[in-house]
Amino acid sequence: MTDMPEAGLLDGLEAICRKRGGRMTRQRRAVLGKLVENRRPLSAYELRDLLRPEDASVTPASVYRCLDFLVEHGLVHRLETTRSFIACDHPEHPHAVQFLICRQCGSVVEAEDKRMEAATEDLGHRLGFALDQRTVELTGICGPCKTDTCKTGDGRTVPCA
Repeated sequence: MTDMPEAGLLDGLEAICRKRGGRMTRQRRAVLGKLVENRRPLSAYELRDLLRPEDASVTPASVYRCLDFLVEHGLVHRLETTRSFIACDHPEHPHAVQFLICRQCGSVVEAEDKRMEAATEDLGHRLGFALDQRTVELTGICGPCKTDTCKTGDGRTVPCA
């Protein structure tokens, strides 16, 4: 996602939505705004809690409806591994996406590796699958967490908690 000020970024995302035939309602924009602002995966319930101070009428069902719309229009991704949602880093074009998800800190990196896309397409073809979902989620430990180590009482080096 670009480092554009949030309001300008949301205006740009709204334009992409309109171009794809969608209508960005106030509540959809608020949900998308929270995802952009937080720059990390959020569950529907976390989004509800973030939206409540501004809109007491927001419910989990209304948040899920907004998220379904935003995913359908390519502005947000659903992370199955963490049951959460994250703003798309490349909403200007449809793409197969790979996510690297840190088990320790929860950070997520969105990648768009054409080799991975080709490999998954080839795998589906070889095994007789017509793929309709090309998202790959890889979990592990990110660089900062991997190098953030602590010494235990017995002298071992382990990841810091």
